[in-house]
Amino acid sequence: MRIKVARIGLALLGFLGLAFIRFCESELFYDPLLAFFKTAYQGKALPDLVLGKYLIHVALRFGANMIFSLLIIWAFFKDNGILRVTLVLYCLCLVILIVVLGIMLVNITDGQSYLSLFYIRRFLIQPLLLFLLIPAFYYYLKTQTKS
Repeated sequence: MRIKVARIGLALLGFLGLAFIRFCESELFYDPLLAFFKTAYQGKALPDLVLGKYLIHVALRFGANMIFSLLIIWAFFKDNGILRVTLVLYCLCLVILIVVLGIMLVNITDGQSYLSLFYIRRFLIQPLLLFLLIPAFYYYLKTQTKS
């Protein structure tokens, strides 16, 4: 009983951490694109941004989301193998997507690429991977127990 309460507490702590990051994003992280994408941005030029600082802050936000997501994954599944796979997936996504984001920010010339930029950025700053992995691991574990 105590273990179940502790796992629920860990999951709740993880979700509260993700919510804190989301609600305090403008105070915690440098992101001039936050306000840009909330407006009618088609046809407008990207705001001035310091590329290195921006990419570091995106990576920091991704890392903070990753830590809380790992906490949630651990609370849900309590499996070291699943935790390791999740960590590897997060690291691969960070490396690949941060490079793509940097290349896009340097080479973007028109509003046509803004949608791609928006979604790559969103994948990095929101815990979307968590919401893909939870059902995937749940399905994996259910199919493993039937075999």
